[in-house]
Amino acid sequence: MSFDRVWTDAHVATMVPRDGDPLGIIEDGAIAAKDGRIAWVGRRRDIPAGAAITTRCDGAWILPGLIDCHTHLVFAGDRAREFELRLEGASYEAIAKAGGGILSTVAATRAATEEDLIASALPRLDELLAQGVTTVEIKSGYGLDLDTELRMLNAATALRAKRDVTIKATLLAAHAVPPEYAGQRAKFARHVARHIVPTIAAEGLAHAVDVFTDSVIGFTPEETEEVFAAARAMGLHVKLHADQLRDDGGAALAARYEALSADHIEYANAEGIAAMAKAGTVGVLLPGAYYFIRETHLPDIAAMRAAGLRMALATDCNPGSCPSPNLLLMLNLGCTLFRLTVAEALAGVTTHAAAALGLSDRGALAPGLRCDLALFAINRPAELCYWLGRNPCIGRVVVGQ
Repeated sequence: MSFDRVWTDAHVATMVPRDGDPLGIIEDGAIAAKDGRIAWVGRRRDIPAGAAITTRCDGAWILPGLIDCHTHLVFAGDRAREFELRLEGASYEAIAKAGGGILSTVAATRAATEEDLIASALPRLDELLAQGVTTVEIKSGYGLDLDTELRMLNAATALRAKRDVTIKATLLAAHAVPPEYAGQRAKFARHVARHIVPTIAAEGLAHAVDVFTDSVIGFTPEETEEVFAAARAMGLHVKLHADQLRDDGGAALAARYEALSADHIEYANAEGIAAMAKAGTVGVLLPGAYYFIRETHLPDIAAMRAAGLRMALATDCNPGSCPSPNLLLMLNLGCTLFRLTVAEALAGVTTHAAAALGLSDRGALAPGLRCDLALFAINRPAELCYWLGRNPCIGRVVVGQ
């Protein structure tokens, strides 16, 4: 058997459950790659001969390359002043209603060039990559007009050429109502559906369309459906910011459209959660945002477990409600705040995160899958969830390199 590369003297968490072991652990293991794919994984003593290059990992743990399946990495400016206001007692919702929140970032982003957006996003992306991340989703949504949404998505695309990482871009033009459409929410949703979605689809800049569904500061279910229908007509996947601040029926709506994911879902009800599980929609939990805006309503993890819902974890890195490009920190927050198990949390940034992006070629370590690896200097996988923001990553492998 011929291989291009072999990583040996390592412990492997394949994320392929077996024999009561949800992490699929192989101690004293090895992984071999051929043409950018995993060709073999198993115990070191059983590895076939035929490797061209062998890398000894000195007892490190190898996991699938981590996946951050919900970010807003491309934006301009910051919202540190709003952070101060919240400390003085203002709510996230009140700030948004007063023209702050998303709209303050919209103003800064509209004024930024594509080069500005790339330059500001790169340090955030680099922080993720240093933690073992090999795939990142980046949403638009701080333009709320065609020109700026195009600029944001072009910036996200340009990042692919600057770093070894897979970037999946998502159109989130229906993130908020822009100032020029004040009081005309339905009209703006129609504009997104009829003009922005078709243009972005024609340019091939996004793989999915997302909507912030919220009856008070976002879009109604009916307006969301209009955007979703346009996306589906153009052959794009759909995703949903759902039930973050109240139960608007977002989980059930996502299920009806077989969305790749419904994200946040703190207020999703048990029926909606069960519908998501049946439809194959992934529930993306965002504990960093929950923490940062001081939410108190926990997502119904028990209902998610009972329904067999696949749960992913992501940073939601954004300037307003979670200014953190630290996926390892989210592992700890997911376990500490939401009481996820270590296995649930790690699946949330590997196998289930891949499903949330519609990617079936990664997220686990098995023959035939893409050889994206993350190497960690740890004694057991639980350390990735235990340490509060520590980064023990010692290397990444992307497509076998």
